[in-house]
Amino acid sequence: MVRRDPRAPEAGYLAFWREYHLCTLTTRRPDGSPHVVPVGVTYDPEAGLARVITNTASAKAAHVRAAGAEGAQVAVCQVERGRWATLEGLATVSEDPVRVADAVARYAERYGRTPAPNPHRVVIEIALTRAMGSA
Repeated sequence: MVRRDPRAPEAGYLAFWREYHLCTLTTRRPDGSPHVVPVGVTYDPEAGLARVITNTASAKAAHVRAAGAEGAQVAVCQVERGRWATLEGLATVSEDPVRVADAVARYAERYGRTPAPNPHRVVIEIALTRAMGSA
């Protein structure tokens, strides 16, 4: 495992995050147990953020909100054969239409499709504190 600066990733690490890969998001349930779900993730090292779009009523959004204003400790990870990359940080939920639209545009760019309109969409923004992996 190699630790990396999430705001200054090496070219190969960043390229891996630009490829089409489904990821996992790990949050904590109220009882402290891990909740791991498949998601699409976009990585913005310049802003120090990873973003996940979701429905406001999703369990993942509820878990993040339950942590309070300071944010929830979360991790996103992607794997392809022997390559893997994990980003960790403090997540918050934003309903701001501009932030949600930006997250949708980034998702569309990475995954090659624009999600259907959803008036209940929010964005989980992860302020990155750690990056690691073998990519």
